[in-house]
Amino acid sequence: MAKVCHTSEKHSRGQRSLPPLQFHTPLPYGAILHKAESNQGEGVQFVVFSRNATGMRVLLYDQSHDRDPTEVISFEPKHDRFGDVWSIFVPELKHGQLYHFQADGLFDTSSGQSFDPTARLIDPYSKALAGHFLQHHDGIVRPPKSVVVDDTFDWRGDQHLRHGLADTVIYEMHVKGFTADASSGVTHPGTYLGVIEKIPYLKSLGITAVELMPVHEFPLESFTGKHCKHENYWGYDPLAFFAPHQGYAASKLPAAQVSEFKEMVRALHAAGIEVILDVVFNHTAEGNAEGPTLSMKGLENSVYYMLDNDSGAYQNYTGCGNTINANHPVVRELIILCLRHWVHTYHVDGFRFDLASILSRDQNGKLIKNSPVIEAITEDPMLADTKIIAEAWDAAGSYQVGTFATLRWAEWNGRYRDDVRRYWRGDANQTGNLATRLAGSSDLYAGEQRQPYHSINFITSHDGFTLNDLVCYEQKHNEANGENNNDGDNNNFSSNYGAEGLIGNETIAILRSKQIRNMLSTLFLSQGVPMLLAGDECRRTQKGNNNAYCQDNEISWFDWQLTVENADLVRFTTSLIHKRLNNPTLRRRTFLEGGSSELGTLPDVEWFSSDGSHVDWFADDKSLVCFFGAPTPERLIDEHDPEAGGLNGTPQHVLIFCNAGTEPRTFHFPSSPILRAMLWEVCIDTGRQHMARATDQPHAFDPFQPVILAERSLLCLLAAGSRESTKRLDS
Repeated sequence: MAKVCHTSEKHSRGQRSLPPLQFHTPLPYGAILHKAESNQGEGVQFVVFSRNATGMRVLLYDQSHDRDPTEVISFEPKHDRFGDVWSIFVPELKHGQLYHFQADGLFDTSSGQSFDPTARLIDPYSKALAGHFLQHHDGIVRPPKSVVVDDTFDWRGDQHLRHGLADTVIYEMHVKGFTADASSGVTHPGTYLGVIEKIPYLKSLGITAVELMPVHEFPLESFTGKHCKHENYWGYDPLAFFAPHQGYAASKLPAAQVSEFKEMVRALHAAGIEVILDVVFNHTAEGNAEGPTLSMKGLENSVYYMLDNDSGAYQNYTGCGNTINANHPVVRELIILCLRHWVHTYHVDGFRFDLASILSRDQNGKLIKNSPVIEAITEDPMLADTKIIAEAWDAAGSYQVGTFATLRWAEWNGRYRDDVRRYWRGDANQTGNLATRLAGSSDLYAGEQRQPYHSINFITSHDGFTLNDLVCYEQKHNEANGENNNDGDNNNFSSNYGAEGLIGNETIAILRSKQIRNMLSTLFLSQGVPMLLAGDECRRTQKGNNNAYCQDNEISWFDWQLTVENADLVRFTTSLIHKRLNNPTLRRRTFLEGGSSELGTLPDVEWFSSDGSHVDWFADDKSLVCFFGAPTPERLIDEHDPEAGGLNGTPQHVLIFCNAGTEPRTFHFPSSPILRAMLWEVCIDTGRQHMARATDQPHAFDPFQPVILAERSLLCLLAAGSRESTKRLDS
């Protein structure tokens, strides 16, 4: 039975002279701070959307641990409501003021209304949160408090870097996990400031962009205020989309996370490193009907969430209990304003959209082409220079890799991950797939004028095995998660090569090391944009856990001692990255066609078998030779795209020999006279047991002699010039 909820209004000291929107600020909603010198005088304007609320209040607090408000300011609908927007100015409030909203209205799940007059509601537009969930015995959930924020910050001339996508090397990392371990040796472990202390390491690797796992506010403890045995470590459970996570701040003062996050971005930019945020506009921490009322649910449930038209039940396309109604105009506006906020206020350079296929679902959950919210993101003028990356699938079966949105969007290429893993594992009939992935995945991205740099190539990510564990475990080992090892993906395309786990004899250890080098080499030799999972360059392990979402401990944290123990692999990875960034041949901005004239009248791509002849794609052969022709200066200019980049460095021809078989393989140099007339140098040889760099020093390769590639190994050559030109120089 439906019931109307209300409470008696307390005395209000709000002033009613302001309109609901203040166009001088990027955010027309939330808590808008007016300083003393403003026309209105010092104070805060509180603006919140609710269509069906019958009453609205703002609750003011003095301390983050206050269980109850020190003052309640009631909105008067006659004066403080403008359509569906409630707006009131409260004088004398300052930066750091803590608050909640509270709304009266109908509670009727069948009609999608979930108003609760006792609920303390986080402002959906909160710029920061303070405190934690407080323990309670009266049934009232007391969530963290919203904070009024003064966004003033000395950026010292910082600007967005605008690296071209083709010139980008992404490093996916967790802010806390990167420095939380004592081995990091930083002053502020597990924080934004801790990341700053490790920038020299990122710079030395050659990283051009960090992709940060969620930094928006998310709950760490239960809604009852009690400690959770399995914490929400990853952060894919949003509480406040606009607010940096307070748990990553070194200072515990309210809103300290705002300035510290900006300090981190400013420092990364100074080192030439962009910042990409992993954003989760697909669900919130409010869960389903059994979940708490924390924010949107208590303000306008039927607008913010997808509900069943008949029962009012939450649609669950995310596997997390609810689904954000992203294509409702009000929610679409929130998403756009949030993205603008991170770009404008925090100088963020791009976004990776978690479960982005949710954005393709209309208000009834049906997948539609170029949905309103995707079109809005694509065309928004303030986002024009930002990198936009989609995880083009969701938890309800949608898989849109290669078909997501428009050329404005790059995509995490899950096909790349799977095909490279399967080829190097030695699966049958994978050679053609490897070739397609090396060449930029034209089967996925050649349509609709998309290019190789729309493919974000990766072998591993936070979601799954680390690269080390990919070669040490055939089965997941998620027992520590407390779900009887039922969570996590069972389809990993991994192998332990003879012994499950980190144990194994010397032969197994050598093979595992070689397989890691094979996959890293493939990643950085492929057309497209490489993404490296933090720690893969030094063999970080999660001990077989492929779903460490709740492991805020040594299982997930970066063990910096590994950079010493596996310094050879760190140097190898560094060399791979720098070779890539110095050779535009590996960063093409258009798809390779096979017939295009390149330097020396060569094609831009050509494929050979191990005997030097052109490859037979129908043969079940685990060997492959790939030639990437260096583009002429004229072609580089013709391909020029300021957003893509790809111009830096000196173009060199590239030859890649791959042997995924379990036996050594004799390779003959391609029969092309032009190629044989060139001087070639070995730049990568994964078959060598001990590697200081990709090779200790580039050394000459004789194209007239066959070469034996060890089992499961990769050899890469770079053209250093022609034999004829060398003879002329010697004469």
